[in-house]
Amino acid sequence: MTAVLETKDLVAGYLPGVNILNGCSIVAEQGDLIGIIGPNGAGKSTLLKAIFGQVNVRGGSIVLNGEEITGLKADRLVGKGVGMVPQNNNVFPSLTIEENLEMGLFQQPRMFAERFEFVAGLFPELAKRRKQRAGSLSGGERQMVAMGRALMMDPSVLLLDEPSAGLSAVRQDETFLRVAEINKHGVTIVMVEQNARRCLQIAHRAYVLDQGRDAYTGPGREMLNDPKVIELYLGTLATDVEEKAKTSTNAIVVDSGASAEPGGADEVAAASEPRDESK
Repeated sequence: MTAVLETKDLVAGYLPGVNILNGCSIVAEQGDLIGIIGPNGAGKSTLLKAIFGQVNVRGGSIVLNGEEITGLKADRLVGKGVGMVPQNNNVFPSLTIEENLEMGLFQQPRMFAERFEFVAGLFPELAKRRKQRAGSLSGGERQMVAMGRALMMDPSVLLLDEPSAGLSAVRQDETFLRVAEINKHGVTIVMVEQNARRCLQIAHRAYVLDQGRDAYTGPGREMLNDPKVIELYLGTLATDVEEKAKTSTNAIVVDSGASAEPGGADEVAAASEPRDESK
């Protein structure tokens, strides 16, 4: 398969002389859903920000569809086919849902009708409530708007920074189902995720980052049962996240206008079937 996105020995950081990434290499091929997990401070979000031109890259390279894009600014990267959904502040709260989606297509506004139809197919709730202000939406609904906006430019690769962060267990399941559905439509995805177990359930391949390097990699579901990954990462990562989700669920009021609740972990796991790697 052809590599859509590849980072090679990436070195990057925010402050002079302080590197967060220390030789990080990942590959995302056409149609891949790549999961990025690891302990706090491992450089997961920094990796996405480096790809998206928001962090100084001091070494290595970033290649998109055979073209080096290292150091390009975000506006140029969007035009070349990179979509990004940040973890926080990822919608324009004073704008309507429709206006948020228009912002995602500001470089090619004539494509709005076509791309809105595609996004509405993935997120029908957005089409029904297109005139509602984004600031009035729940966290899960805002995440839909943010993903929809990033998809408006028909990206070659979609970067997701902890899409389930801050959501209840029910909304987390719904988010992972939507990520898998987007991927089934042919969008290559690189997803950083705090909920390691759920991430590995849907990822075709995954990378464990540690101290700014890619420490382990393999098929997502195989890594779920890898003793070393379980011992070093999944035990503490998954336990902490799921305890927070349970606490959040006890206080949650289900969002009005949301789609039917997914069936939980089993349905999430079923949403992304293992691909035949021999093809």
